[in-house]
Amino acid sequence: MINKQDLRLIALLRKDARTSVSDLARALDLSRSTVQNRLARLQSSGIIKGYSVELGGEYTANQVEAHVSIKVHQKLTVRTNTALEAMPEVSQLYAVSGEYDLLAIVQAQSLEALSAVLDDIATLDGVERTNSAVVLETKFRR
Repeated sequence: MINKQDLRLIALLRKDARTSVSDLARALDLSRSTVQNRLARLQSSGIIKGYSVELGGEYTANQVEAHVSIKVHQKLTVRTNTALEAMPEVSQLYAVSGEYDLLAIVQAQSLEALSAVLDDIATLDGVERTNSAVVLETKFRR
């Protein structure tokens, strides 16, 4: 379903999703219409779900992040997931195997703000217990 040109197109978009169709066409040595058709096909098939903003600069330099393992009462999983999704500080939520049920990536502008969010998560209906690891340094991110 995906060929080498599609993979190259996706790689270019992952570097900069705002790259113009003309620039993508030049980089891929394809016509604009071919690139537009490929993009439309990748979007309609669900391979490309959307485009997002990558934050940077001083905003992210001062941000703190924690990976929070969450043990949930099984009958309240949906309610807990919905509550976590409503928290803007929770940027990602994964269902995981092992002792804990969920892994939340939490970002805040200070340690104090992070502590408050962690307290909020711990007191959510359905949360049995949590275990947090604060990120000290990001070695790389893709």
